[in-house]
Amino acid sequence: MDAKADEGLASAGEAPVTRIQGINRALILDAALEVFSAHGFRGSTLDEIAAKAGMSKPNLLYYFKRKQDIYEAVLEATLDAWLAPLEAMAADGDPVEELRRYITAKLAMSAEKPEASRLFVNEILAGAPVIGPFLETRLRGLVTEKAAIIRGWVTEGRLAPIDPVHLIFAIWATTQHYADFDVQIRAILGREVGRPGFREQTAQAVLSIILNGVKPR
Repeated sequence: MDAKADEGLASAGEAPVTRIQGINRALILDAALEVFSAHGFRGSTLDEIAAKAGMSKPNLLYYFKRKQDIYEAVLEATLDAWLAPLEAMAADGDPVEELRRYITAKLAMSAEKPEASRLFVNEILAGAPVIGPFLETRLRGLVTEKAAIIRGWVTEGRLAPIDPVHLIFAIWATTQHYADFDVQIRAILGREVGRPGFREQTAQAVLSIILNGVKPR
């Protein structure tokens, strides 16, 4: 997947990407994330992405030849960022603290980059046409690896008897809810969402619910 992320840039044997090119590419991907998350792949245009990035369409096409290439690059960057905290889960760490760190990181991502979660949801609801192979290979392998770690903690009596895969699913569903269902949350909680300390209160509530459920009885 990493090779695709570089489409539209220097090919093998060409000069390395310059700092300015790197900055422009990041601007395009940030703009595309906003546009794709709001309108979906089919509803988005290169003109919209270029305008959001503050550059001309011909300039954008210097970096990415097709809308599909931009979409794939945005998804790849999103997935890499999301998987990093799960990949960091260490078997030799304290189980509760490892889970606390992971949940906290996921909540922070939902708060700081809600567009990324919405983009992912739209891709999944469409049947994962771009990331289907990724889900069945890299993601499945990572979940299998981390589930084995959690299962080991359960066997050692360091966590309550739980299904590790469904625990991971529950963490994903709960943390991403705050990005994907932001409108619903704001409709229910109103001004409370914007007051100081709301993020911290939310994190504490989610951590208490999940971690109290997995601590040894």
